[in-house]
This record gives sequence, C-alpha cells and structure tokens, in this order.
Amino acid sequence: MPAPHPPEFRRRAVELAKARGEDGERLKAVADIARDLKISESCLRRWMAQDEIDDGTREGLSSKERRELSELRRENRVLRMERDLLSRAAAFFAQENVLPR
Repeated sequence: MPAPHPPEFRRRAVELAKARGEDGERLKAVADIARDLKISESCLRRWMAQDEIDDGTREGLSSKERRELSELRRENRVLRMERDLLSRAAAFFAQENVLPR
C-alpha cells in the first residue's frame, strides 16, 4: 500500500478539482487532474466527497468524527483487554486463597 499523501497535497488537489472558470464550468476534468497528479481518479473523488462532508454539504462522518471514532474504538479495545486480564488475575488469586477442608 503506498504511503498516504500529506493533507496539504489532498487539499490542493480538491481545490484544483473544484476550481471553476468564469462561465461556471470546471476548468479541467477530474480524470485529467488525477492523471496529472499521478493518483487514481477514484482516490481524488473520495477526497472530494470527504471534503463535501467536512463542509457540511453532504451527509456522512466528518474527518474529525472519523478520527474520534477510531480513537474511541482503540480505547475500548484496550479497556476490554485490561478487564479480561484483571478478571483472570482475580480468578487466579481467588483460587489460591481457598482454604482446604
């Protein structure tokens, strides 16, 4: 998998793709811009869609919400592992403290 492009590169690519001339038409086709930047057309279209979501003009999870969701999932995974470990430790120590009859 190729290294991710820097945010500044993505922002400029989206600006180029959304640029319009005086007549209101796009200056250049998305496919041409993607080819010039040596990225896939679908990649550029995904960036454009995410930009529209971040602007609030389209439904979906914003970049900030995606980041937060990812962090919360990671934290949840760690907490579950800690809970399982503590549960096993408690069971282990409970067995050692049982008095023989």
